[in-house]
Amino acid sequence: MNAVFPGSFDPVTSGHMDVLTRASRIFEHVTVTVMHNARKQGRHLFDLDERLGILRGATAHLGNVSVDSFGGLLVDYMAQQQKGIIIRGLRAVSDYEYELQIAHLNRQIGEVETVFIMAATRWSFVSSSMVREIASYGGDVSEMVPRASAEALRLKFDAAYAERAAGHLERR
Repeated sequence: MNAVFPGSFDPVTSGHMDVLTRASRIFEHVTVTVMHNARKQGRHLFDLDERLGILRGATAHLGNVSVDSFGGLLVDYMAQQQKGIIIRGLRAVSDYEYELQIAHLNRQIGEVETVFIMAATRWSFVSSSMVREIASYGGDVSEMVPRASAEALRLKFDAAYAERAAGHLERR
């Protein structure tokens, strides 16, 4: 059975990788799909091509995982790809209510099922937005993201990392 793991992955975190790695042990093939919305263009730190590249680097060791992108309704992508299982990661109970609503909608309009995989406890506090925030100040996020994400963040926030390394942190 094949599954799709959708998200914005801006950037992919260790929590995403935990869920994906475990999903790859359950399903014959998993497609990580970067969902993009033209109306949200410019709101991401990494553009679509950068996110695809980071994901390809982060998933290279997973032989039954591929990376793709799609703009539009996830259920339309699922129909085009002839896949019926959506993988969603949950960090905490607070994620569940939102994800449950989306899962019901996807089943209602697209006849697809959603499988929830709880992220390991050690990643329950990690989110892409928190990682971006820490990295923007030159903070060390290497434990929170795969190497491909850490390298991309360092390049994106080169000046902040250089300032932090030089000890020129602004006191607040």
